[in-house]
Amino acid sequence: MQAGEPERPQDAPIVNIVGELIALGPQRRDLWPLYLRWLNDFRVLAPLGAPLRPLTEEAERAQYEETSSNPQQVWFTIYARATERPLGISGLRDIDPGQRTAEFVIFIGEREQWGKGYGTETARLVLDYGFTALGLHNIMLKAFSFNERGIRAYRRAGFKEMGRRREAHRLAGKPYDVVYMDCLASEFESPVLQHLLR
Repeated sequence: MQAGEPERPQDAPIVNIVGELIALGPQRRDLWPLYLRWLNDFRVLAPLGAPLRPLTEEAERAQYEETSSNPQQVWFTIYARATERPLGISGLRDIDPGQRTAEFVIFIGEREQWGKGYGTETARLVLDYGFTALGLHNIMLKAFSFNERGIRAYRRAGFKEMGRRREAHRLAGKPYDVVYMDCLASEFESPVLQHLLR
C-alpha cells in the first residue's frame, strides 16, 4: 500500500496497477466460473477471432494452468475501480525479451460495460506495464475490421495501424480485414508505473 492510500478491506481483490476507471490484478481461481461464462459468450469471443465453440470447464482450467505458468504470457483481471467488479481479461502474450516485443490482448466480458472507456484505459495500463515494467519496445495487436469500437479504443490508447491483411478473417460468412496495430515505447508516455517505479 502506498502512503496516503486508504486501507483496503480484507476481501478486496489484489491489484497490481490502478488507473482512474479500472484496476488490474492477477487472474484468480475463484473467478473461473465468471471467466467460463465470458468465454462462452460468442459476442465476447467474436472480436478476439477465437473459434466460436463452447468451452468446457476442464478446457478453461487447463488453459488457465498453462497461461499462468508460461513466462511468455502475463494476464490480468480487469476490475471496475469504483465497484471492484471483474469486467474482463487483458495481457501480453508471445513476450520476447530479446527482441523486446509482445502482443496485446483484451476482452471485456461484461457486455453492458462496453463503451465506457474501460478498454482504452486497460490498453494504456497494459502498454505501460509492458514498456515500463518489462522493458519492451514494440507491442502489437491484431484486430478485425468489424470491431470498429475496439480499433477506436486502441488508437486512443496509443496504437497505430501498421497494415492490413485484406479479407483474411470470416465471421458469419462475411470476409473482414485483419488489422495490425502497434505502439513503440518511444511514442508512449507512462501514465502510472514510471512514477511508482522510480
